[in-house]
Amino acid sequence: MSLTNPSPRSGAGAGAGQAPRPTAGGGAPTAIPGPAGLPVIGSLLDLRRDSLGAFLRAQREHGDVVRLEAGPPGLRSVFYAVFAPEGVQQILGTQAANFRKDHPLYEEVRQAFGNGLLTSQDDDYLRQRRLVQPLFTKRRVDGYAAAVTTEADAVTARWRSAADDVVDLVPEMNRLALRTVARILFGLDVEAAVAAIHRCAPVINDYVVRRAYAPLKVPRDWPTPRNLRTRRVTAELNALCDRIIAERRGATGDGATGAPDHNDLLSLLAAAGNEEDGTLDATEVREQVLIFLLAGHETTATSMAFTLHLLARHPGEQARIRAELTRVLGDRTPTAADLDRLPRLTRAFKESMRLYPAAPVVSRRAVEATEIAGFRLPAGADVVVAPWVTHRHPDLWEDPERFDPDRFAPEREADRHRYAWFPFGGGPRACIGQHFSMLESVLALAILLRSHELEAIDQDVPVAAGITLQATGPARVRLRAL
Repeated sequence: MSLTNPSPRSGAGAGAGQAPRPTAGGGAPTAIPGPAGLPVIGSLLDLRRDSLGAFLRAQREHGDVVRLEAGPPGLRSVFYAVFAPEGVQQILGTQAANFRKDHPLYEEVRQAFGNGLLTSQDDDYLRQRRLVQPLFTKRRVDGYAAAVTTEADAVTARWRSAADDVVDLVPEMNRLALRTVARILFGLDVEAAVAAIHRCAPVINDYVVRRAYAPLKVPRDWPTPRNLRTRRVTAELNALCDRIIAERRGATGDGATGAPDHNDLLSLLAAAGNEEDGTLDATEVREQVLIFLLAGHETTATSMAFTLHLLARHPGEQARIRAELTRVLGDRTPTAADLDRLPRLTRAFKESMRLYPAAPVVSRRAVEATEIAGFRLPAGADVVVAPWVTHRHPDLWEDPERFDPDRFAPEREADRHRYAWFPFGGGPRACIGQHFSMLESVLALAILLRSHELEAIDQDVPVAAGITLQATGPARVRLRAL
């Protein structure tokens, strides 16, 4: 797939060559439609080469509930994709208890990063959520604005002093987002944390994705080069977190809980507790930290990089946002209170997340058989919902490939189905850090766009689905300091 030129759209609706769709009168086809794929291996090659494009084609050719098969007999996987917002709402919202995080990808993330909020379930999840939720209130998150603006100011200073006026937004925003979340998590230990995460996280992420979709998995304890390398960097990252956690807990005075001497998020996690749920032990704190690094680093970096690249390709919209920044901020540093005062920038950011959602595909497993849109999904079925596809659904979005921030004007948002746009998920498992992501991104983008004008060099940037959406090529822009 391409950042600026995704696969061409076919017509909406059940046209020629498409499977019939269920009808309100009960005339649903008995079988869920889907691509035939190749003999023996089904859709395996299409999904491996370009899973996002394969999902788009499946919706356009077969409708909003699709059955896909991949792999040879004996190793074949069968799963169902649901694309209409009403079906997404059932899976993530109204019937969320029936759709669990038992997909192989979540199991691999769980093995690599621990059983934190992203992967835990049932009582473990509810207990963790109750303990961690107070750390993500609006008031608490707003207190992290200074860390965001400090790191964004450092980027603009580096851009001004650089000999070259061309930058690749992908590594630039990865660096910014990583430093920001590490500063908020680790405080004064930010430099050591950034170095370790930069070195270790890509190795672990690649390992997780490879194992999640491998038809045959090599046991983790076999001494293969990939197993050994992943084990080594995982141990390094765990040791870093454990050392800092031990220091923080020692600083509380009782070794477990109390008012932290530091104001970073790790110290607050180490001190979190209540009568009902007790406290998080050291392993649980580390697991939450690693999940926050995973969920709060790459996802935000992706969203910021794509927003800047889209604005670099649309200079008129970039100029309108810069005028808003001048009017609202002048020369002062933005604060959390400015988030609601920058609607033009916020709309552009939301439109970027529509076109390039950081979590393009979300997986679940059905506990019991369930009817969705007139089709019956069997018990035990692997089910995916795909923001990448729903955010481009021609019945929901006019000219869906066009960049149009005005789609997110308040009156147009109010008329739209709640699950037509869901970059942060939804229902009881909605992202706990979505306010932090919005705050970090809008404030950082405000500083970058106020200091530099961006002109796109790369018009097409290929993307692929990993744990998060990945740019697989450069997104270079030319900078002009203002």
